[in-house]
Amino acid sequence: MEVTVKYFGQIAEITQKKEETFSYSDGLISEFIEEVYEKYPGLRSVNFKIAQSQQLISTEGKITGEELALLPPFAGG
Repeated sequence: MEVTVKYFGQIAEITQKKEETFSYSDGLISEFIEEVYEKYPGLRSVNFKIAQSQQLISTEGKITGEELALLPPFAGG
């Protein structure tokens, strides 16, 4: 399965990308995050949320959608 990963805010600044594609076969979100940390070590110090198919999810789930987004902390207002 091809998964498109979108990066926003400071996460896009660290990765120097707005999006990229990963290949997965029913992987866990936590495994995906470890792969992202290996590729972009600077992300380890960033607190971010993960959305799958435009729904916020926890790192305990599986990759089931075709799109993931890494979202930086939001400022309220």
